[in-house]
Amino acid sequence: MRANGGRARPWRAVLALVLAGGLAACSNTPPPPVVSSSSQAPPPTETASQIVATVDDIVGGYNPHALADASTVTTALSQLLLPSVFRPDAEGEPVLDDSLMTSAEVTSEEPFTVEYRIRPEASWSDGAPIAVEDFLYLAEAMTSQPGVANSAGYELIESIEPGEGGKLVRVTFSDPYPGWKTLFANLLPAHVLKDAPGGWQQVLSESFPAYGGPFAIKKIDTARGEIVIERNERYWEKPAAVDRIVLQRSDGPGMVSALRSGSAQFALGGVNGDTRALLADLGDHVSLHSVAQPYVVDVVLRPVGPALADEKVREAVSALLDRNALIDEGTQGGDSASLRASAQVLPPSSPDYKHTIPGAGPPLKRDTKRAHKLLAEAGYERKAGSWVDEDGRTLSLVVASPGQKQPYQRITQALTEQLIAHGIEVTPVHPPSKELFGSALAAPVDLDGGPAGEPVPTNGQVGIDIAVIPRALSADPATTAASWFGCGTESEEDEDTENTENTENTEEGSAGNGNATSTAASTTTPKDTTDGSEETSTTDTADAESESEPVVPANPAGFCDPDLQPALDAALTGETPLKQSLAKVEPTVWDASVSVPLFQRADTLAVGSGVSGVTPGPELVGPFSTAVNWTRAPR
Repeated sequence: MRANGGRARPWRAVLALVLAGGLAACSNTPPPPVVSSSSQAPPPTETASQIVATVDDIVGGYNPHALADASTVTTALSQLLLPSVFRPDAEGEPVLDDSLMTSAEVTSEEPFTVEYRIRPEASWSDGAPIAVEDFLYLAEAMTSQPGVANSAGYELIESIEPGEGGKLVRVTFSDPYPGWKTLFANLLPAHVLKDAPGGWQQVLSESFPAYGGPFAIKKIDTARGEIVIERNERYWEKPAAVDRIVLQRSDGPGMVSALRSGSAQFALGGVNGDTRALLADLGDHVSLHSVAQPYVVDVVLRPVGPALADEKVREAVSALLDRNALIDEGTQGGDSASLRASAQVLPPSSPDYKHTIPGAGPPLKRDTKRAHKLLAEAGYERKAGSWVDEDGRTLSLVVASPGQKQPYQRITQALTEQLIAHGIEVTPVHPPSKELFGSALAAPVDLDGGPAGEPVPTNGQVGIDIAVIPRALSADPATTAASWFGCGTESEEDEDTENTENTENTEEGSAGNGNATSTAASTTTPKDTTDGSEETSTTDTADAESESEPVVPANPAGFCDPDLQPALDAALTGETPLKQSLAKVEPTVWDASVSVPLFQRADTLAVGSGVSGVTPGPELVGPFSTAVNWTRAPR
């Protein structure tokens, strides 16, 4: 199962030895350097075909794999600039992107192995080939960095081996993984990012150093609120039909005005109900669509620290929340209002979605009487309007949102007011997104064994008790569940140690079956063994790796339930049908009172008559997936 393959990463060392010679011998000779478009004079305005889109914001990091950077513009830019192995079709089914790949297929079931073949001519905009190094960089980051989106599938990877000059990527997994087609989307240019200052936390923080899609960045002007994107002249496939796409920051009234005047061809953003009504009033020449984003706004009650480690207190806090009011504050009558999230795993936009909140009480409906009873059972007493425990300590919680990002900041403020009104002391904090996901939420917890780590302070504040944050959605629901509620790599340490201690039996096990344990053990033996002992050398490798790797939280809630983990693993590996696994996952998570989902984020897409080809796009992807075919149309 997943726990066997989550900790050891022997493929890092194996691949490093091959890359030195393999990539150097790559048959894809990079084309000669060209002058960057940023140093050339822009094409004459009268000859350039240009599409202008207004969006609600352009500021923030642009890494599509980081929860800290979750935004409409990040999703848009990743579709325009980054290569992906598979892309969803109009029905949301993953289809091989033959502009990048020649093939990607399962070549073995035991061990589960996938071989990817990259087109020889596929290269980054600076001439470097898109190759195995980029697969390795992404897989390594997704299993070693906090705050990444949907890491569970990557944690099953046991080895990555190059071939054919770096254009063949052979990936071996510890267990079968039916969702393997969701991996290696939005590849990043490893050759310029792996040694970049600031490391992973600063990847794509301000711009893109290289591109592997049909478009390239000409400029990002955050002061003016504008991003200019031009056709990537080094793209090896079908060129974009339009010369330039301009993203302009605008508020709701500005979007309406730009569409009315024709200065913008379409608008995309999380507008409120009033703005949507104004857009509808523009008439038949503007078509309106709802575009569901790959994020659910979630309130996580983190079982860490002296207060919320007590399940009764978490349940009481959940019962004090007016969930309907929080949803109203977050959606403000926009398209998200129709996507209320009343399940833990499947989003409202899924055709298989159904309401799973148990009963008619909390968190579906506030119940202050029950909340007060639970707090009393947990040892608190109401004194002078506050809840105080038997040692005289006031029940005090820290509630966080990622910076000033909306709607998270508004919801945090409303939640704070709700709890204060019922006698709970609350300190709202808004650390920068990178800090929140990179350190402040890094406190893994085992519900059976108590806190596995202390909450990490943020700007001098105490650890985070409650966070209002985006939950990333994978096209594979089992991956979403395992990534958000799974124990992750931290719970695997003990089992990995046990596997290490039994390496003397791995030769026999490897011959008898292809399980994850035997595969991991057979690939962790270093070449420079000092005493000839397989057991000793493997243990040293595991210890060194454990000491060198950063501590990664299981998930932003720090949630880990060992009794639930087998159901999550069974769904992830296909051993159990998703529906059967969710029958245990949903009630268990609701009962733990660690997650109160509010709604799935959705943008309003308003398309004017001056553009052709702009559609809502596939599920969880959006309109920019078809940008290569967009054209201007006469008004």
